Amino acid sequence: MRISLPLIGIGRIISLLCSLVALVIFSNHATAEEMTEQSKIEALIRSVESMNDATFVRNGSDYSAKNAAKFLRGKWDAQRKEVHSAVDFIDKVATRSSTTGKAYLIRPKAGAETPCADYLKAQLKKIEAASKS
Repeated sequence: MRISLPLIGIGRIISLLCSLVALVIFSNHATAEEMTEQSKIEALIRSVESMNDATFVRNGSDYSAKNAAKFLRGKWDAQRKEVHSAVDFIDKVATRSSTTGKAYLIRPKAGAETPCADYLKAQLKKIEAASKS
């Protein structure tokens, strides 16, 4: 028994292969860029989590560094579609309450209260500077 297959021209095969290669190259580039932003966001959250001597103020209530980091991760997960960069994370997730509009604050054991956004922007500059060196 002989099965006949339709003939596909060499031009069609080359065209399909080129399309496949382009898809792989561009999807890897986008993924690598996304991962870089995701790793910056994770580094920002870890920097909050490591501030054991600080209190985080959200809507007038005090939270530990560990609870603040857990909250930021949860809020980031809920808004992931709107967050495309570390700057988006700071602006859309970690700056203020989406319910009350009140700014999130960081209160160090010794020192003045600081808006969380200011702290995270300074941390992001350090993270980006370290990644370039």
